[in-house]
Amino acid sequence: MTSSNDYAHGCSGFRTLPRRQFLQAGTLGALGLSMADLFRLQAAEHSGMTVGAGKKIEARAKSVIQINLPGGFPHHESFDPKPEAPVEYRGSFGVARTNTGEVFSDNLPKLASIADKITVVRSVVGKIPDHNLATYNLYTGYTPSAVIDYPQMGSIVSHELGARGELPCYIAIPGKNAASGGTGFLPSIHGPFEIGGDPGTEKKNFRVRDFSLPSGMSLEQLQRRRSVRDVVEKRIRALEANPVMLDTMDEFHARAYSLLTSADAQDAFSFEGESDETMKLYGSEVTGDIKGPDGRLHPKGLAERLIIARRLVESGVRFVTLEYGSWDCHSGVEKACLDQMRPFDHAISGLVTDLDRRGLLDSTIVWVTTEFGRTPKVNKESGRDHWSRCFSMMLAGGGFNQGLAYGASDSTGGEPARDAVTLENLMATIYHQMGIDANKELVAFGTRPIEIIRDAEVVQSLVS
Repeated sequence: MTSSNDYAHGCSGFRTLPRRQFLQAGTLGALGLSMADLFRLQAAEHSGMTVGAGKKIEARAKSVIQINLPGGFPHHESFDPKPEAPVEYRGSFGVARTNTGEVFSDNLPKLASIADKITVVRSVVGKIPDHNLATYNLYTGYTPSAVIDYPQMGSIVSHELGARGELPCYIAIPGKNAASGGTGFLPSIHGPFEIGGDPGTEKKNFRVRDFSLPSGMSLEQLQRRRSVRDVVEKRIRALEANPVMLDTMDEFHARAYSLLTSADAQDAFSFEGESDETMKLYGSEVTGDIKGPDGRLHPKGLAERLIIARRLVESGVRFVTLEYGSWDCHSGVEKACLDQMRPFDHAISGLVTDLDRRGLLDSTIVWVTTEFGRTPKVNKESGRDHWSRCFSMMLAGGGFNQGLAYGASDSTGGEPARDAVTLENLMATIYHQMGIDANKELVAFGTRPIEIIRDAEVVQSLVS
């Protein structure tokens, strides 16, 4: 659950970002299903085409769970504390020794205890210290252009690999970041399925919007309506209506019907069967140290979002995105971390541990992202400002080398000291683990070949 403190800090450009944009589905009379209409509205009238087949790559991972930390996650207060730097540079907390001999901030004792299961990249290099532009870069691998809109990573995965089962290929919990772009030059069908409801706030009452039969309708009534629609459609086809459009509508109606009537699909979006031990592992009741306006400490909801994300990849979903917290700490970086870091530590370590126990870690990439880091030097407001020249990200699973702290920042955490990793190359490495060649060319506007990521290289030292 997002606390009232989550938005008490940050520059005006970050605080005034538009809230998540949810697709508004109408009612399709023939079926009485708003979800079918949602799928139909997502369809594009044209499709992306492949120019070159790209290199054939053996996939190591089947799914990605991306946990984005919007606002600029402070690397000094997390994965790169710089305890020997002058006081105005070093992290605001002590250090925790990892089980691999590295040091994290003592905000992250749980992650330090499973460091042999994760990979930390301390030398990520971005391009733009601006929230909106950097977020677009993070999700697409491109900087924004007035000429062309580029597709999100999840949309590329959907286009290249397709769905593994009944559930959509790409799902956003509860919705996509408004600054992250869309499907770009790919058909809208490859956009994220936005679940609307938030498991972090609704807990055991969580329901996916448009994911149940309308009130008062039985499954038998649904089947009768479907039969009526089939009769009407046959009549329309007999009148030589546009067959391509009808085929497209057929696909979306079939998908909607499958989701509404599939016990497995319904189960993936629930907490059914989750034990108290699992909820505790993810830190469902863990709070930060900052009280809300009511004078009480509140859980943050990341645990529940991650449990649903795990259930989705178990059910075959290829790409799941979600967000946590508000990290734009121009003032009071210590307070921001006290408020949000402990639930983060419990939930991420719980997810990695749970995936490992279930035999899913090898096939699932856990990717903790942020649009940029924070300045090496603490400012006069006891905060840190925007900094894209060097920051940290975390990965686990999917064939990434475990127990690795890759790259290094300089003595103050401001520049890469060795093994710099551009965001584009890191994304290309994740694509590679999914079996996708990031240098493959797709075509936009019918004629223009565009690489999935331009001139990207796989960081071979990160993967086994």
